[in-house]
Amino acid sequence: MTLPAHGSERFDVWAPDARAVTLLADGREYPMHQADGPARPDGTTRPDGAGWWTAADAPAAGDVDYGYLIDGDTTPLPDPRSRRQPAGVHSLSRTFDAGSHEWSDGQWQGRGLQGAVIYELHVGTFTPEGTLDAAAGKLDYLVDLGVDFVELLPVNGFNGTHNWGYDGVLWYAVHEGYGGPAAYQRFVDAAHAAGLGVIQDVVYNHLGPSGNYLPRFGPYLKSGEGNTWGDSVNLDGPGSDVVRAYILENAAMWLRDYHVDGLRLDAVHAFKDERAVHLLEEFGALADGISAETGRPATMIAESDLNDPRLLYPRDVNGYGLAGQWSDDFHHAVHVNVSGEATGYYADFESLEALAKVLVDGFFHDGSYSSFRGRHHGRPINTAAVHPAALVVCSQNHDQIGNRATGDRLSQSLGYGQLALAAVATLTSPFTPMLFMGEEYGATTPWQFFTSHPEPELGKATAEGRIKEFERMGWDPAVVPDPQDPETFVRSRLNWAEAADGDHARLLELYRRLIALRRTTPELSGLGFEDTAVAFSEADRWLRLRRGSVEVAMNFSAEPRVLAVAGASIALATDDAVRLDSGRLDLPGHSAAIISK
Repeated sequence: MTLPAHGSERFDVWAPDARAVTLLADGREYPMHQADGPARPDGTTRPDGAGWWTAADAPAAGDVDYGYLIDGDTTPLPDPRSRRQPAGVHSLSRTFDAGSHEWSDGQWQGRGLQGAVIYELHVGTFTPEGTLDAAAGKLDYLVDLGVDFVELLPVNGFNGTHNWGYDGVLWYAVHEGYGGPAAYQRFVDAAHAAGLGVIQDVVYNHLGPSGNYLPRFGPYLKSGEGNTWGDSVNLDGPGSDVVRAYILENAAMWLRDYHVDGLRLDAVHAFKDERAVHLLEEFGALADGISAETGRPATMIAESDLNDPRLLYPRDVNGYGLAGQWSDDFHHAVHVNVSGEATGYYADFESLEALAKVLVDGFFHDGSYSSFRGRHHGRPINTAAVHPAALVVCSQNHDQIGNRATGDRLSQSLGYGQLALAAVATLTSPFTPMLFMGEEYGATTPWQFFTSHPEPELGKATAEGRIKEFERMGWDPAVVPDPQDPETFVRSRLNWAEAADGDHARLLELYRRLIALRRTTPELSGLGFEDTAVAFSEADRWLRLRRGSVEVAMNFSAEPRVLAVAGASIALATDDAVRLDSGRLDLPGHSAAIISK
């Protein structure tokens, strides 16, 4: 359900605990009264009729700057459903008519995950300008690279000028520094014109520490029931009907008003929901409903630390019916085997056997003991019921880079050969590969954790908390950059000039060739778990992945290896010294070859 964007009801607000609410619109005060009845003039119903306030004589048209005065407070609060915050999250909201954009993507049919490649980017550091319009100017580059989806890190309203986006407090607004909601619509329109889908990263498990006024309006949060980032969102307590509707209406807004093709749901393991119908199941149903309405796929992808395949199973067999979920196990296995780093949560993955298990079964921890957690973790995937494309995998992403002590990429410590191995493992896996911006050319710019909290005490707490996070990984706290230092943000911007030089250009060309080969080779992107097999030698550090009639041979050793291969030809090699002759495949150290029979 979507609240009307016309007439007095466009300023309706849910504030069930308030004694008095006044709308401040364009400098004029409009006393509001409770509208307890569930019926609306347009025939729809409010989620839980109680607690809604309305102002019958409020401005019915035009752009309006507005806020709410609650219980006699003289400081206006922004609208929980604000579409624009021109002066920041502590200031007045501004109306935005999403229907005024003239879309040109009528021919866009969308696409699903199977066979696709995702490119993850952060709007603020993807280009020097750090705006949606500037990012749109790089879409031709992404088309040339060969990717199918652009996944944007969160763009909702947060405090300050720059941030990863996970400290958002106004979920319906698009950060003004990126260009606001109109620029967002332009970006999606341009992406569709270029043949690219758009996935939006959204955060519904917590709110940021500055500018969160939701508790002033109603029971959006559950005090004392926190997760890693603060109080949990109220998904199952009193008043949670409206809170869940608030979340689901926001998801629908991205899919309908902004024409996005899918949502990446942040850290769903942090949802605290004991209702019989889980919020994730409602997301799955919402996506299916909107897909039926628009005729295009609406893809829901969960970031989950649970290794629980129930997220992917159909709802009619007690699953949640999501299209995909991230698999950190794949990342960990690739990272350890190309870098040799095996501290903290990497410890269990220090073997080619770990990578082999992930490639065949989807998860490494599928009920096995996790030394980092100190307990058994996960459950097996019913591989007959799930296509491997439902698992989104990567060798690098914003979390796995940015949550390192110095935000260092693999390309800051590894050579071309190891980076090429990571690329081959990811792009020839049975799963849906995702690249992180700059990975494809071996960017040497770090991607560090940066914030711009105006409150000094919050900035200090953020920096101290950051150092504490790294204790279990054994990283030196002395090298952790200050998130509040503007230079931390500046350092994290991509340097596009690198892409044309030396091994950077060589790696970029490899990524282009790999993605093109994947697209034109059905065995690499379309087959299920049953058509995947792996052989490996732990001692000699080679691994052979078979996908139907295609074989991928990878040498993770620094020393050359020789493998026996019959009746085949090389479709792609990462090193010019790779040779296949008379059934003998010569692989130099840190190299790979894709072989077709």
